[in-house]
Amino acid sequence: MTIVNVDPLLAEELFQHIWQFRLFTQSGLTTLEGEPLHIDHPGQHNRHAGPDFTAARIRIGETLWAGNVELHLKTSDWFRHGHQYNLQYRNVILHVVFEHDMPGGTTRGIPILELQRAVPKLLLQRYESLRQSAALIPCAGSLNGVPELVWMGWKDRLLIERLEQKADQLKAWLLQTQYDWEEVCFRAMARAAGMPVNGEIFLHVAQSLPYKLLLRHQHDLFLLEALLFGQAGMLEDIATDLYMKGLQQEYTYLRHKYRLTPLAAQNWKWLRMRPASFPSMKIAFLAALLHKIPHLFSRMLDAPDAASLEKMLQVRPSDYWQTHYRFGKPVSRTQMPGTRAIHNILINTLLPLLYLYGREKGNSRYQEKAVNFMGQLPPEENHVMEEWNALNIKVKTAAESQALLQLKQYYCDEKHCLRCAVGARLLRSDIA
Repeated sequence: MTIVNVDPLLAEELFQHIWQFRLFTQSGLTTLEGEPLHIDHPGQHNRHAGPDFTAARIRIGETLWAGNVELHLKTSDWFRHGHQYNLQYRNVILHVVFEHDMPGGTTRGIPILELQRAVPKLLLQRYESLRQSAALIPCAGSLNGVPELVWMGWKDRLLIERLEQKADQLKAWLLQTQYDWEEVCFRAMARAAGMPVNGEIFLHVAQSLPYKLLLRHQHDLFLLEALLFGQAGMLEDIATDLYMKGLQQEYTYLRHKYRLTPLAAQNWKWLRMRPASFPSMKIAFLAALLHKIPHLFSRMLDAPDAASLEKMLQVRPSDYWQTHYRFGKPVSRTQMPGTRAIHNILINTLLPLLYLYGREKGNSRYQEKAVNFMGQLPPEENHVMEEWNALNIKVKTAAESQALLQLKQYYCDEKHCLRCAVGARLLRSDIA
């Protein structure tokens, strides 16, 4: 019998999980030499170099041993991994193997415990079933058996995990700008405005225009538009109306004054998107936001709730963009990105930045504020949320939708069921 018919690293992870949570029959255990063995404590899982578990307490015969425990699927793995030459393994008090494949052989005098017959076949079958599942959520058919308390605690951890990941990404910009929070906020807002297809191009525009330069012209919306549309490369064509001609004239002067280099206009993507999401509309929105709230990050720190942040981002563009989606093509009335787009910016950009601020300043109040604001916003609407809803996993807030996105992306898709509180609970049900 093999432990599971999967990648050896994943099988080792399962074996370590079995040992850590004692998911095996513990009565009547003996070493290969026949000495009775009792596990007082399996030890602390070591995720760094060295033995798999430290500070274990194992009673062999009449002697209580304290030290490290090493696990392998087969006894021969000890030698295959070269542990006999590694001084980090000299304090190993027990070698735990799933299968002893060296009859008559030992591990340099270290007692060996074979667990193959003590591990419930049901546990292995459940894990194999999860690993082989073709469902988008591997444990989809068993979720009804998971208590709500397990879900609540796990969602809280997943949300923090996702915020930490996004904060780490923003930290790179913070270092580049020498901790200029307003500059980082502007870059993050620009990238968010262009998502999902033009995010990186928007970021390049923001990086080509220092935030302090934009602040010099914060009181003049027309000049802000000239700088942003000019750097985006959208003023290179022949002017289609007086408004565009005026922008070109202003940008020509500002480009020379600040030694600016515009991006290539052909980098922008326009196909298969609603007019309200055209790059031109997003640039107009960004200019209007800079004009209305030049110090957005500072204002965010003082915001009392998510609703006030949402209201800050509800800006109208200049008159021209209220009747145009593109240069020279008038319409009766334009629509700006709606409430859903604003919520996405808050969820994926501003609140992670607020969380990062609290982390960098060592002030948990801002981290808690970011988490609380997530709980005040409605959940995102996408195909992943539809999958969870179809499984009767209700999503009521953005905090929950972010947690479930994290779960799907980093646990379900990667089949890391052992690292998932829900998956581990299902595996151990009626066993542990």
